[in-house]
Amino acid sequence: MDFKNSKVAIVGIGNVGATTAYSIISQGLCAEVVLIDVNKEKAYAEAMDLQQSIHFLNRNIKVTAGEYSDCKDADIVIITASAPMPKESNDRLKMLAPSINIMTSIVNSVMASGFDGIFLIVSNPVDIMTYYVRKLSGLPAHRVIGSGTTVDSARLSCELGAMYDLDSKSVQAFVIGEHGDSEMVAWSSATIGGKKVEDVLADNATRTKDVTKDILLQKTIKAGWEIFNRKGNTCYGIAAATTAIAKSILFNENRIYPVTVELNGEYGVEKAFLSVPTIVDSTGAKEIVEIKLTDEELAGLQKSAQLLQAFYPQLDSYEA
Repeated sequence: MDFKNSKVAIVGIGNVGATTAYSIISQGLCAEVVLIDVNKEKAYAEAMDLQQSIHFLNRNIKVTAGEYSDCKDADIVIITASAPMPKESNDRLKMLAPSINIMTSIVNSVMASGFDGIFLIVSNPVDIMTYYVRKLSGLPAHRVIGSGTTVDSARLSCELGAMYDLDSKSVQAFVIGEHGDSEMVAWSSATIGGKKVEDVLADNATRTKDVTKDILLQKTIKAGWEIFNRKGNTCYGIAAATTAIAKSILFNENRIYPVTVELNGEYGVEKAFLSVPTIVDSTGAKEIVEIKLTDEELAGLQKSAQLLQAFYPQLDSYEA
């Protein structure tokens, strides 16, 4: 991927889209960023604001408000647009019905431009929307990726790091499955400084106190809502996670992230999009990493997949 011609288009310039754009720009990941939104004035204003910020960033990046036709030569199209979260619900799956029309319009418009790059889906419910974008676009499965549980894994790592007064990057733990209530932690492979998390919890009982693996999982699931319910959105964590995934694509880093990808037999799951550790490079989802799970963990992952697959008939029968 040639940096001087590299281009990222972001569709949906709300809090997440705008923050993702700033994160990409501040790290100097590509030569051009295009912002697309149904509110053209908002997209124009964000582009102008971002372009002016570059003066202080020692970067030379072009930022514009654009149209879907600008996606034609984009390396990555990041979709953050989605329906508003119902105020009475903390269930991302409740966003499915109102999000279908939005996603249909976006993907059809992007593909009409001649786009032949990689879709990176952030819109919730992200696992189901990733399935739907793959179906609508007709692109190879490895070129349609969801942000998945990348941010959830970071939230768990931050929680464990805080418990032991450690940098969260010393924690290696994957949250997998649905980005939602059925997600789970691959505890059997989770480590802190190379030591199994289960052993760290047991060996530091006085410091750990009453914190259990289930409590840690529930805190991880609810972390986003803790933020959302207080300020009305979450943007920095998910924007940083999305940027990290985009960086691995643009720079061909071959980093492993728990992203939403299509499983075809891995973990005993057939034809389902959910989050599992995956090598991400310039081609997209290069290879799914099958980490060893306990029987209980495997059953939990498969149950999460079945929950998501139950929504596929609704998407398959939808007519724009």
